Parts: sequence; C-alpha cells; structure tokens
Amino acid sequence: MTRMSPAPLDPRAEPVPLAMGRLGMRLLLLALGMLFAATLSGYLAIRGGAQAWPPPGVPKLPAALWISTVLIVVSSVTVQWAVRGIRRGFQASLRNGLLLTLLLGVAFLVSQSINWFSLVAVHFTARTNLYGFLFYLLTGLHAAHVLGGLVPLGVVTAQAWRGAYTAASHSGVEYVAMYWHFLDVVWVILFAVLMLTS
Repeated sequence: MTRMSPAPLDPRAEPVPLAMGRLGMRLLLLALGMLFAATLSGYLAIRGGAQAWPPPGVPKLPAALWISTVLIVVSSVTVQWAVRGIRRGFQASLRNGLLLTLLLGVAFLVSQSINWFSLVAVHFTARTNLYGFLFYLLTGLHAAHVLGGLVPLGVVTAQAWRGAYTAASHSGVEYVAMYWHFLDVVWVILFAVLMLTS
C-alpha cells in the first residue's frame, strides 16, 4: 500500500497562530459578554420590579457621560485605522492609530472618573441606594476592563514603535483590536440602557 503524500499547504491560508489566537480571543470575548449580559440582565430585572426608577431624589446622570461615549467610539475608529494600516504594511498608520487609541482609552477613564466624582460631590454613591449600587457596578465593571485592556494595548503600541509588526505578522494588533471593539460595543449598550432607564 502506497502512502499518500500530504496535500500542499496553501500559501494564501491564514497562519495557524493567528487563526488559533482569534479563536481564543472569541472565546474570551464570549465569556466576558456573558458576564456583562448577566450583570445587565440583573439591572433590568431590578428596574422592572421597582415602583419608581430611579428612586426619588436621585440626581440626573452626568451629561459628561456623552463625552465618555464619544471618546470610546472614536478610539474604536483609531484602533481599526491601525489594523488596516498594518494589513497594508503602513507602519505610520499602525503606530499613530495605536497611540491615539491608547490616549483615548486613558481619556475615557479620566472622563469616567470625573463623572463619578461629580456624582459623589452631590452625595450619590454606591451606598445611596440600589440604583446607585447598580450604576457604579455597571460603569465600574466596564472601566476595570478598559484599564485591563490598556496594558496589552500599551505593550502592542510599544512593540509597534519598535517595528515588531509587518503586513504578514501582526497578530498582537488584531487581538487588541478585537478586545477594544468589544469594549466599545459593551459601553454603547450600557450607556443606552442607563440613559433610557434613567
């Protein structure tokens, strides 16, 4: 019996590490998506059972939450600019896109901190009532994931400025972009729910 030779590899096929990495990222994002969905479902269930929501005397949500929203949406655009740039071999687009995304991510957290401090200044904290607890839980959970995302984003940005990525090899950029787009979508959903139910 003759042994059949293996089929030749398709040079256009995606490298295995990137394909496996994308699968891993999708599983991670699926798990995180379930976490946020469960938290948001809990918020909606409590809101649905409340006689008045938000409770009387609760201050309006800061208008600056719109600024936070604009910042994170724009950061999703800049990280995609970086991805498109490196896919075409444009190092300047990669570096500038990642750097802008990093700065916008930091600006988002600063904006969120200002929002929280403005609410604390009028004595609205997580201990005020259940509404306050849920507001800080939802926004704080998201902010924690943004803060966590800034670490790999910072590493990838530093690597990009060292010329570590090429059009053929840039998996780190792809993974960071996937995570960042996820954070963008989650925030837009949270923001919409908070605004519509408040």
